[in-house]
Amino acid sequence: MTRWPDRRILDLFGIELPIIQAPMAGATTVEMVVAAAKAGGLGSLPSAQLDVEGLRHALHEIRGATHAPVNVNFFSHVSPAEDLAAQMRWRALLAPYFVDAGLDPAAPIAAAGRAPFDSSFCEVVEELKPEVVSFHFGLPEKSLVERVKATGAKVISSATTVAEAVWLEKNGVDAVIAMGFEAGGHRGNFLSQDMTTQVGIMALLPQVVDAVRVPVIAAGGIADGRGVAAALMLGASAVQVGTAYLFCPEARIPAVQAEALASARDDSTAITNVFTGRPARGIVNRLMRDLGPISDAVPAFPTAGGALVPIRAKAEAESRNDFTNLWSGQASRLALKVGAEELTRELYQSASDVIARRSPT
Repeated sequence: MTRWPDRRILDLFGIELPIIQAPMAGATTVEMVVAAAKAGGLGSLPSAQLDVEGLRHALHEIRGATHAPVNVNFFSHVSPAEDLAAQMRWRALLAPYFVDAGLDPAAPIAAAGRAPFDSSFCEVVEELKPEVVSFHFGLPEKSLVERVKATGAKVISSATTVAEAVWLEKNGVDAVIAMGFEAGGHRGNFLSQDMTTQVGIMALLPQVVDAVRVPVIAAGGIADGRGVAAALMLGASAVQVGTAYLFCPEARIPAVQAEALASARDDSTAITNVFTGRPARGIVNRLMRDLGPISDAVPAFPTAGGALVPIRAKAEAESRNDFTNLWSGQASRLALKVGAEELTRELYQSASDVIARRSPT
């Protein structure tokens, strides 16, 4: 780790390896976070699908297993106003799938399960003091960011364009995650909703590095040491890796997603909004083919997901992925099938080997 040319993220976060395990809501487990942290990288706990007590419990578990720095990730979206008409249109569009599955399309549905960062979550941060707090979809209101920074935590957030990176720096982040279009899961965009102009990591990363003074973390399409090394050459201080960790035994994903990931190719994914109401990259399946993958009929994030729960559960019980959000980036075929601790170390070591082989003697 002493040979890594750009130590800004290592020193900022107090970690040994420039590898950040991406926070993937629903898939990341406490065991994954601990494993990445024990390897010397930064383990990241997603909180969007946790309540306050669930977050507190998970952080206590992590602290009981390791004293290494940890990142806690939050969504910073604004909860939409209730729109019963939009929900009725959405349920009507899904009704044929319910009927085909032998389910009642008029049955009550579960509430959406993604909560934005608020004062209650902030109190947990103030209580347990994670070393890093990351946000998706921009930043929460200024007073909350100030409370987080007052704990001593370093604040980071994702940018999908140079304009977003500049905005984040102006609003006080300690580092920017440059999120290329290749990345799996929800896009971190917040200044524009236009998916046709999103940027790949090879073009985005060096432009973000040139535009901001804070260190930059590269994300999207990075699943092996070559990607880590390339990100360094383009100016990144560290990388954030997501999809590769889905192959680790510590990941918690449905069997149908594991099966889809195992056979995914570079062209197997697309950006879709049909699962949650916000654009996200996942492996193409029936719902994406039938409705979009981008559809104006989907209600606002995160309210779309509840209506899918019954038909998703029925399909998964029958080993079908028709209604499951199969989040994945474009480089899944490059991932190693090892534990999270070994993966974290291997990403760094193989990147170091790539750099050494190409360095003048």
